[in-house]
Amino acid sequence: MDIKIYENNEINEKLYFKELDSGLKIYFFPKPGYTKKYAVFATDYGSIDNVFIPIGEKEEIEVPEGIAHFLEHKLFEEPGENIFDKFSDYGADVNAYTNFNQTAYLFDTTDNFHKSLETLVKFVQNPHFTDENVEKEKGIIGQEINMYRDNANWRVFFNALNAMYSEHPVKIDIAGTVESIEEIDKELLYKAYNTFYHPSNMVLVISGDLSFDEIIKTVEKSERKDYKKLEDIDRNYGNESKDTKTKLVEEEMMISTPIFYMGFKDNQLGLRGEEQVKKDLLTNMILDMLFSSSSPFYNDLYDEGLIDSSFGAYYTGKESYGHSLVVGQAKKPKVVYDRVLDLLNKSAEEILVKDDFKRIKRNSIGEFLMGCNSVDFLANNFVNLYFDGFLLIDYLELLESIEYSDVLSRFKEHFKEENAVLSIIKPLTNIR
Repeated sequence: MDIKIYENNEINEKLYFKELDSGLKIYFFPKPGYTKKYAVFATDYGSIDNVFIPIGEKEEIEVPEGIAHFLEHKLFEEPGENIFDKFSDYGADVNAYTNFNQTAYLFDTTDNFHKSLETLVKFVQNPHFTDENVEKEKGIIGQEINMYRDNANWRVFFNALNAMYSEHPVKIDIAGTVESIEEIDKELLYKAYNTFYHPSNMVLVISGDLSFDEIIKTVEKSERKDYKKLEDIDRNYGNESKDTKTKLVEEEMMISTPIFYMGFKDNQLGLRGEEQVKKDLLTNMILDMLFSSSSPFYNDLYDEGLIDSSFGAYYTGKESYGHSLVVGQAKKPKVVYDRVLDLLNKSAEEILVKDDFKRIKRNSIGEFLMGCNSVDFLANNFVNLYFDGFLLIDYLELLESIEYSDVLSRFKEHFKEENAVLSIIKPLTNIR
């Protein structure tokens, strides 16, 4: 396929695109004059993808929880060399992450970009799993899991997800459990890798003062040549009910002040592309209007001593799940919960002030335009939206199209008491 160029004069950005013979899609934001260069190599594969039909097979399998995160760790292991040292020698910083929906490998540098890019493509596309190095990794990841298990903020978050979801794997810890990772072996890792790390399920996004032709040459020189065509991956996320699983989860840990997560389960699912991204934007705008530090509700509760500066809210969601979370620490979290419900039981027109909407929309536009001056912002946000079926180059146009009536409609659909749950971590009552 020839190179395709998208242009958006309003944000003064160009976006170059080419799909390689392997199926890998490469996108490039040219940033003339910038010294920093950034690359993200990501796969449409996250911690929720535990039930699927492997490439070349016909029967569905269920793999141990935490395998996507385990794979991310293992790809950095190469026989006879340390990947981190190699990037460091080039003057580059390399990192990776696994979330619910994707796994990404990234680096930034001012020098030796093409050497770093070649190394990125090679180590991601050439896994090295052995019985010995898999067993060794279990101990390392087991320590990481135990560390998070002792983290109250992590626990209150996943307790909230477990209260909302009965079946959907978004309720499962991204790293899995100590017990689940014990079930992982090299054969399962290769099965998951071969299915989800096929180039046609991946995207490479680069931003910086570079030549797209040279980028293409480096990738084509570095990538494996033995890929066969991949059909659509068959994934199974269970049959999640619209109802919440339970309304309240409480747990005690060694903390001084209770922390809480109030969740609202989203039932407007199955959306992709512009519809999905618009829903995300609308919901986060509503949460800003109601719960940001500039809102009357926040300041009333703050003045009463019911909340502190940790109080906030955000929405996150994809095609198969979604939820809003109102979070913070409070001496009386159930009182805060009741006050939030009282607020949300008022009419949308009463609590969502049109002038606030206009201000938040202007701020969102300003933040996006500022973000376009950052090579990391462009690449990372592109990847997040790309797997939703949306191109970042169209984001400003979508943002500008949002109307006050859209906000009112979304509020009435999503913020219902029957969708709400409460997760609390309380201080230990009996400390010996």
